Amino acid sequence: MLNYITWNPDPEIFELGRFSIRWYGLLFALAFVSGYFIIQNIFRYEKIPLKLLDKLATYMIIATVVGARLGHCFFYEPEYYLRNPWEILYIWKGGLASHGAAIAIIIALLIFSRKYNLSLVWILDRIVIVVALAGAFIRTGNLMNSEIFGKPAELPWAFIFLRSDEIPRHPTQIYEALSYLIIFIFLYAVYYYKKGHPKPGLLFGMFMFLVFTARFLIEFLKEPQVSFEQSMALNMGQWLSIPFIIIGLMAVFWPRKKKNIAPEN
Repeated sequence: MLNYITWNPDPEIFELGRFSIRWYGLLFALAFVSGYFIIQNIFRYEKIPLKLLDKLATYMIIATVVGARLGHCFFYEPEYYLRNPWEILYIWKGGLASHGAAIAIIIALLIFSRKYNLSLVWILDRIVIVVALAGAFIRTGNLMNSEIFGKPAELPWAFIFLRSDEIPRHPTQIYEALSYLIIFIFLYAVYYYKKGHPKPGLLFGMFMFLVFTARFLIEFLKEPQVSFEQSMALNMGQWLSIPFIIIGLMAVFWPRKKKNIAPEN
């Protein structure tokens, strides 16, 4: 008989009165903090004014939170949230979708690039490096919440999520977190291998293809997140991933003639 991994951590780290610190919130915050310092190093490496960084971080934080929340509400539970629109604001109850965050980030960076007269492709090629790392942090937060787990499995690394049931399951949060961490390392390595001047759109394209292909494949091992997915051959996460995979391939193989030039100081 296999000895499965029993998993039942407390989602809360500590509580002070009515205020509590949760693992998910801490890891979400660490995603932004680590991303900030990595982008800061990239700006210094390319001699970009750091005064732009704080503004860029503000756009990213707002886009990620708003986009991820709206993505969950309208991609996965539109009927409920259209009946109860005020609950869209109840972020603390959970419900964030990476596809919504991806769309909102691209829109926010388009606005940012036009406002500050920067190349959108230049920004995207650098932001995706830290977004991949953020994905690893966030999926680890899902693991600490014992949520978004996989289907039953008879594997030595299967997890029994006691907050749900006593069935051994695929720890799909770990599969995704490790995938995104590897993609982060790969993109960062390519960036420095190209001495800070990758071809325009290359990193963005590789990110879109690799992240959403990983997401598409791992979804086969996940339990459906909402009831309407039960009868679907491909679930909502997979259908939403397909356009991003296509965009990634187009960006990777699109012919390029010029190097990706950084904004002027």
